[in-house]
Amino acid sequence: MKRTVLAKVATQSILKNKMRTLLTMLGIIIGVGAVILMVAIGQGAQGQIQSQIQGLGTNLIVITAGTSNQGGVSHGAGSFNRLRIDDVEKLQRESVLLAGVSPVIASGAQIIGGQGNWRGRINGVSTDYAVIRDWETTSGSFFDESDQRQAARVAVIGETVKNQLWPDSDPVGERVQIRNVPFQIIGVLAPKGQSAEGNDQDDVILAPYTTVQTRLSGRTYIPQILASTFSPDEIVSAQEEIASIMRESHGLAAWEEDDFTVRNQADLADAAQGTTQVMTLLLSAVAGISLLVGGIGIMNIMLVSVTERTREIGVRMAIGARGSDVLTQFLVESVVMSAIGGLLGVALGFGGARLLGDATGWSTAIDAPTVVIALVFSGAIGIFFGFYPARQAAALDPIEALRYE
Repeated sequence: MKRTVLAKVATQSILKNKMRTLLTMLGIIIGVGAVILMVAIGQGAQGQIQSQIQGLGTNLIVITAGTSNQGGVSHGAGSFNRLRIDDVEKLQRESVLLAGVSPVIASGAQIIGGQGNWRGRINGVSTDYAVIRDWETTSGSFFDESDQRQAARVAVIGETVKNQLWPDSDPVGERVQIRNVPFQIIGVLAPKGQSAEGNDQDDVILAPYTTVQTRLSGRTYIPQILASTFSPDEIVSAQEEIASIMRESHGLAAWEEDDFTVRNQADLADAAQGTTQVMTLLLSAVAGISLLVGGIGIMNIMLVSVTERTREIGVRMAIGARGSDVLTQFLVESVVMSAIGGLLGVALGFGGARLLGDATGWSTAIDAPTVVIALVFSGAIGIFFGFYPARQAAALDPIEALRYE
């Protein structure tokens, strides 16, 4: 039997029972649509995290406090803080691979100024911070070395703080009070949006670390040091250089473990994306179950179809059709149903991702390989679950089939 005739007969059989065909394809449609939607959410989240990690700064390296062990029990990263300004100054003096080094002395406080007050975060940083974070100002300028040496009471504010306290005017030149200490605003930072952890990066005030340490924080140890390299190729070498300088600064012997942690953007991205990848795989696995259920539905309907069309099969065989022709005919019907279901599922997935993105503001992304894999998988399900009913039809005895009522 010619392929065109087989395709025509299969199509006629499918169209003969439109409602049953649609219900049969429903499992495939939902399964493929769910897979496309889940992968779109996962890939969108990963892309957004990568963008946010890149937005943290240029060739960023983060140095944080290390772990402490008491009684053989590790208390986790950050539990033993020995980071000091001396470490920052030593890195600035001795490093040859770092483009910038800055401490980050974080302190939360009530901010009073403009049209009211705002609870925000104040970070004491060095002049290198703007280079490290690749952070420009939309108004005014960043503080300079002179401000840093003199512990000047100057500050640069983020877009969120500006919108809360000076929504309709430029705050440069205005004064703001932080813990009863007056600061003069000399610049407004360009907006950066949310971080990978979901924090608002624009809800911040930056001031010289000398000022924050002496007037607001009063702490000897600092929670974090940021650094950056001149090029991405130097990041790994720079991490090794930082570790060597930091160990010498802390007087660690060769047999002692680091009491600090050095991480780069790739480490941060891998950690952040690991969770989204696991969730995407889990959700896709659940969606894949829908595809299997849809395949089982196709097999059941095809078995019913074989029973209903037993006499028709006998007539075809009686006029010369071979068993392979009957096998191919039923297999084509199964594959066509699953393929159409797959196409409708792709459309459903695209539409669902678009609606979800518009409704929630989530980032979604769908790539061509995902669509191709979903379609190939749906076609494979049609072949796999359609083969047994097709084989049952091809194995019918023509005489017995003609006698079937």
